[in-house]
Amino acid sequence: MASDIVQKAFAEWTKGLSGRDARISIFDHIRDIPYAVIPEISNPEDGPQGLLKGMKGSCTPKHFLLGRMFEMLQIPIKYVTYPFSWNAESMAYPPELRKLAIVVPVDYHLACKARIENKWVVVDATWDRPLARVGFPVNESWDGISDTKLAVESLDEIVHESVQERVNFVQARKASWTADNNARREHFVDALNKWLEDLRRRSSSHSQA
Repeated sequence: MASDIVQKAFAEWTKGLSGRDARISIFDHIRDIPYAVIPEISNPEDGPQGLLKGMKGSCTPKHFLLGRMFEMLQIPIKYVTYPFSWNAESMAYPPELRKLAIVVPVDYHLACKARIENKWVVVDATWDRPLARVGFPVNESWDGISDTKLAVESLDEIVHESVQERVNFVQARKASWTADNNARREHFVDALNKWLEDLRRRSSSHSQA
């Protein structure tokens, strides 16, 4: 059952809309929430409301929220994991962040597949629009029907039959991480979050000039 904050956002984002327009509106609003890695809101129960309260979050709470809202539109959803390397990404990292990315273990991106017009469509609302200026593959104009671009350069695709299966999958993979792996990833995501905030500030300054 959706929480009050999720219900309120759903009502606001879909007011007067139906079908294709409603799902595009949901997608656009979630995409535009600034991306940031926040481990405390990574679970499917609290993640969606935590994302809406703080108005920032990573692919995980973004897609748990998107999946929940699409299901409220009676659209079947599957959660999909895409293992990837932060260092393999084509984004224009500054040199110090690139050095940190090199030693980060394989991570586990989350996106959704939605059953739209009798086919399963990839729906990825990860990157917010200001990040396009440094090469992030932002989905700026989703048509509500076709596959979106995937947010990462994926090493594989694992389709889960349930939310809990996704949670179990990631927990099992990350259980093998060493203390050093965890420390390196934490150091990297802290630096990544700060860099992305700086990019948005500069983007906002340029747009106001």
